[in-house]
Amino acid sequence: MIFSTLEHILTHISFSIVSIVITIHLITLLVDEIVRLYDSSEKGMIATFFCITGLLVTRWIYSGHFPLSDLYESLIFLSWSFSIIHIVPYLKKNKNHLSAITTPSVIFTQGFATSGLLTEIHQSAILVPALQSEWLIMHVSMMVLSYAALLCGSLLSVALLVITFQKDKKFFCKSTHLLNESFSFGEIQYINKRSNVLRNTSFFSAGNYYKSQLIQQLDHWSYRVISLGFIFLTIGILSGAVWANEAWGSYWNWDPKETWAFITWTIFAIYLHTRTNANLQGANSAIVASIGFLIIWICYFGVNLLGIGLHSYGSFTLTSN
Repeated sequence: MIFSTLEHILTHISFSIVSIVITIHLITLLVDEIVRLYDSSEKGMIATFFCITGLLVTRWIYSGHFPLSDLYESLIFLSWSFSIIHIVPYLKKNKNHLSAITTPSVIFTQGFATSGLLTEIHQSAILVPALQSEWLIMHVSMMVLSYAALLCGSLLSVALLVITFQKDKKFFCKSTHLLNESFSFGEIQYINKRSNVLRNTSFFSAGNYYKSQLIQQLDHWSYRVISLGFIFLTIGILSGAVWANEAWGSYWNWDPKETWAFITWTIFAIYLHTRTNANLQGANSAIVASIGFLIIWICYFGVNLLGIGLHSYGSFTLTSN
């Protein structure tokens, strides 16, 4: 009872903190970014990370198994993974370009996990025989971490596509202050001092300059995050194959979950291959990653709606009033 109450408290605290962080981000979109607000949002995400960590540890203690046995627990672990991706650049004292992606992702996944739709599986239950294995931590944690990294990288690619096809005028007006803090080029300082002149004479060239720099940064971070997620996904699939051989006597059974995991792996393998060709980098590779974003959700969430196959223990039914 004590552990259940503690879990409930930590869930609401973490959700409240990340909601405040979202509000701060919205404020910074309307006005020039304030350093104190930025620091507050970063500290808020760190506090959220510790709350979710405490939640997972608490559930692990009173359930007696690693909290990755159903969709609810995997969603909480997914939000924890997003928070890790968020705080790593902050701990390295780098400008956090991922905050616009990770913060909404945390609140979305945790909000859905704690919503009334999944009420029936909030309570911890005894593991089914198939999950009573040491491979549970290795396989499922790698898969969920890969989902988090691939989703973040894919959303960065989506942002790249949006900015690439966005009109220069609109982009220049809304993104100047962001790039001023992201880069330290002499041209940017010159532009800031003579912004009125630029608006009348070299408006479009300045807008293209800012735009190209931001696109390069999005492309760079998208590639790095997706590469990390692809490594996690590969480890997760291989460990799952070994576990499947121990549990079911076969390394691969073409289960719906396994099939979509293979499709996901193939899509991002194609993305990484396009990165080796200079002519296919940028928007072309971003299109592949954007397709991968939809494939991930089908693999992670869509297959659970079917409730069939060897991974049916991760399925759920929507509750209704």
